[in-house]
Amino acid sequence: MKNPFKNLFKSNVQVIPYCPPNTRIYCIGDIHGRDDLLQQLHKKILEHAKQYTGTKTIIYLGDYIDRGEHSKLVIESLISKPLPNFQSIYLRGNHEQTLLDFLIEPEVGRSWFNYGGLQTLVSYGVRYSKIPTSKQDLQQLQNELRERISPEHINFMENTRLFYIAGSYYFVHAGVNPRITLDKQTPDEQLWIRDAFIQHTKPFEKIIVHGHTITNEPDFQPNRIGLDTGAYISGKLSCLVLENETQQVIQS
Repeated sequence: MKNPFKNLFKSNVQVIPYCPPNTRIYCIGDIHGRDDLLQQLHKKILEHAKQYTGTKTIIYLGDYIDRGEHSKLVIESLISKPLPNFQSIYLRGNHEQTLLDFLIEPEVGRSWFNYGGLQTLVSYGVRYSKIPTSKQDLQQLQNELRERISPEHINFMENTRLFYIAGSYYFVHAGVNPRITLDKQTPDEQLWIRDAFIQHTKPFEKIIVHGHTITNEPDFQPNRIGLDTGAYISGKLSCLVLENETQQVIQS
């Protein structure tokens, strides 16, 4: 297999933005249960792309669930209503990984419920009368979620990708460890890294397009582009549009 990173990196030389020929890419940041914003943004993307005759790819950067009220609806929309005539790429966020981990180990709920997991339980019809604290509480909620979440939704999350490469861009949920090459990154770093990545100002082998770290507007840096604009609290879901060497933004 051809190495996509070979000869693309020179120390302190920024990577030139480019997409594959005859291709337009739409990349959506963290949705976090805001199916309303997702539907609005999908309509804008369809309108924006209706005259384009080349290959259309849409990439979702993960964190479809938690925090917002309609996690189940977001997953259902992504599964049942993919944009017509688009190649759809679904990346995994740390929140999807945590849900999958909770289905195996209920103790994961102790941390998950502090950053949005309870909203996801409710969206799947799992009710609770108090904040779960005991092992028994956690086990009960795990059992109820297992009963209520469909195998199709679990399969969707399990089959999400950790990263995607197109042209000079590397798409990933959280970011990458700047101390190692892109082909050596671990799942944990791709799903969770923040400060060490965000604070790195030197070039990577590719331009990293990521979510996970909230900014008021899409964060354009020479070595990376951040697309998490805090949809669940800001009401602003952002999409990066890439074609040839151009970059633009569409928002809900």
